[in-house]
Amino acid sequence: MDKMLYVAMSGASQNQMAMRAHANNLANVSTTGFRKDLEQARSMQVFGDTHPSRVYAMSERPATDFSAAALQETGRDLDVAIEGAGWIAVQSPDGGEAYVRTGSLEVDALGMLRTASGLPVLGNGGPIAVPPRTQIEIGQDGTVSIRAEGQSSAVIAQVDRLKLVNPDQQQMEKGSDGLIHLKKGQPVPLADASVRVVSGFVEASNVNAAQEMTSILSLSRQFELHIKMMRTAEDDAAAMAKVLQIG
Repeated sequence: MDKMLYVAMSGASQNQMAMRAHANNLANVSTTGFRKDLEQARSMQVFGDTHPSRVYAMSERPATDFSAAALQETGRDLDVAIEGAGWIAVQSPDGGEAYVRTGSLEVDALGMLRTASGLPVLGNGGPIAVPPRTQIEIGQDGTVSIRAEGQSSAVIAQVDRLKLVNPDQQQMEKGSDGLIHLKKGQPVPLADASVRVVSGFVEASNVNAAQEMTSILSLSRQFELHIKMMRTAEDDAAAMAKVLQIG
């Protein structure tokens, strides 16, 4: 009975973890640029004094779904999204390099180009600084151009260029900060001139709300089944105790 109770208990616990993963995906269905976490269950044998005839399920997040999502038009000059494959390099909170697929960029009071969450956007030589200007544009190749204050409309100056990269997705993973990072030991990728951005658009989340809701409902039914097994184990143990008392 102890093994049956343990298997049912561990299954219920793992179901809760899986539901949290899908619930997090569902909560970010409207978050621009969000990449959903994949979830799967793996059979693990229960070892002990006897043969490992029982198994329990272990939920895990093996990877992140990096598939592209639809582009949403905003008309804002500093909203940019990757068109096709590639990533925009930003400076992560720990000072390293991280990657995003889309960004509602803005220039702060010090002239630094940042994402909506405040992360500095990286260019050819580090974070991009934008001089005082009356207009700013971002070209398809990531070039950041401005019309400086006091200059005529025909005078356009190139400030920097977004660092656009396209590393192997197998070398990338989502960090605890929600940003995409290269796996440990991988070299920092160089800028890729073939990556293109489109201005005036942001990329939607790649979460399928109906699919995530269906997965949550399925896991909820499994959780109820595990609870039922735990109650059955308890009833069986109580019945066995009565038999021993009679003897």
